[in-house]
Amino acid sequence: MRRGSKAPGKAGKAGRRTTATRKRFIPPKAVPGRRSAATGQETKIARFVRERDDALERETATAEVLHVINRSPGDLEPVRTFAREGRMTVTLGRRELLAALGGAAAWPLAARAQQSAKVARIGHLDLGPPSARTSRVEALRAGLRDLGWIEGKNIVIEFRWADGVPQLPELAAELVRMNVDVIFAPSSTLVEPARQATKTIPIVFANHGDPIGTGHVASLPRPGGNITGLSELVTDLNAKAMEMLREAVPGATRIGVLWNPTTPSQVPGLQSVKATGEKLGLALHMVSATRAEDFDAALASMARESVGGIFVVPSPLTLIQRAPLAELAVKHRLPTMFSARENAEAGGLMSYGVDRNDLVRRAALYIDKILKGAKPADLPVEQASKYQLVINLKTAKALGLEVPATLLARADEVIE
Repeated sequence: MRRGSKAPGKAGKAGRRTTATRKRFIPPKAVPGRRSAATGQETKIARFVRERDDALERETATAEVLHVINRSPGDLEPVRTFAREGRMTVTLGRRELLAALGGAAAWPLAARAQQSAKVARIGHLDLGPPSARTSRVEALRAGLRDLGWIEGKNIVIEFRWADGVPQLPELAAELVRMNVDVIFAPSSTLVEPARQATKTIPIVFANHGDPIGTGHVASLPRPGGNITGLSELVTDLNAKAMEMLREAVPGATRIGVLWNPTTPSQVPGLQSVKATGEKLGLALHMVSATRAEDFDAALASMARESVGGIFVVPSPLTLIQRAPLAELAVKHRLPTMFSARENAEAGGLMSYGVDRNDLVRRAALYIDKILKGAKPADLPVEQASKYQLVINLKTAKALGLEVPATLLARADEVIE
C-alpha cells in the first residue's frame, strides 16, 4: 500500500475526503550494472498492472462524465480523478467540471441546432422599378427585423419585379415553383396573379383596396383560403376624397376620373366614385390608363372637357409613375386628388389615404405568424384606421388655386 493512502472503508480526518485505491505492484530496484531474468520478468508484470489500472481509470472517468451530462447542474457531485504519478487524489467541484465540459458538450449541440434551423423563404411580388418601392421594402424589412427575422440569417426574400402587369403571372408562377413559404403581394393588382398561381402557398397583402369586393377573401373576420393581410378600404376612402376635392375647387361641376382597368379593386371602387359624384351633383368624365404613356392623352382629354379637377383612383401604376403624372397635371392646369402621400410629395395637389409604409410594416406580423404555423384562413383581415390629408401648396400656387382655409385646417401635413 502506497504512502498517503487509507485502507478501504476507514474514515480519514474530520472533513477530509478519502479514496480507496487499488494495490499496484512495485518492482524492486535494479542493481546498477546488473540485469537478471527475474528483474526483466517483474518489469513486464509492472507494465501490465500499470496499463490495466490506467484502463480502469479511463473507464471510470468516462462513466462519470456520461453520468454528469445526463444530470442537471444542481445535482452534480464532485468527481474524483487520479494523477498518474503518486496516485494523488484530485477533486473537481461542480463549477470546475461544468467549465471543463462546457465547450465540448455545448459545441455539438449548437452545431446540430444550426444544421437543423430552417431558413424561411419569402416571395415578394411587385411592379418595378425597385427604386420606386424603396420605402416600402425597407418598411417590410424593419417589420420583420422587429420580429426576429433577419435577411441572410433565418430568412431569404426572393424579389420579383415586373416591368408591367402582363408579366406578373409568370413571376408569380416562378415563386410557386420555388416553393417559397409565403408570398407577399401588397395590393390587389399583385394578389390576383398570385392567387391564380397557387391555392396552397399563403399570400399576404398590405394595402388591398377591397379584398371582399374582389373575391380575394370570404370575409374580413374569416378570410378562408390562403389569402389574408391588411386593407385600406378604398371604397370608403374614395367618397371622402372626392368630397375634399370638391371643397378645394368649389366652382367645379365636372370632375375627371383617372382609373386603371388592370387593378382588380377598382371595379368595386368605381361604384363608390359614381355614387359620390351623383350625390354631389358632379358630372364625371371617366378615362382609363394602363401605361404611363397613356397619361398625357388622358389628361388632355379631361382638359378639353373642362373638368375642374381630377380624382385618381389608386393603383400601383399611378404610384410608381407619380412624378410624370404630377408634371402633366400641372402642364394641363388640373388640380389632382390622390390616395398616396407620395403622390402629393411628388407634386400632386392633395392626397387622402393611409400610411402605406406603416401597413407594409404591420404586414410583417402576418408573415411571422404564418411562418410559425398559423393558417391564413384563421387570420382576420385588419382594416386601416389612420388616414392622412396632405396638401401641396407649391402645386396650388403653380395652378393659381387658393385652397380654402377650412380645408387647410384639417390637413395633417402642408407642403410649402
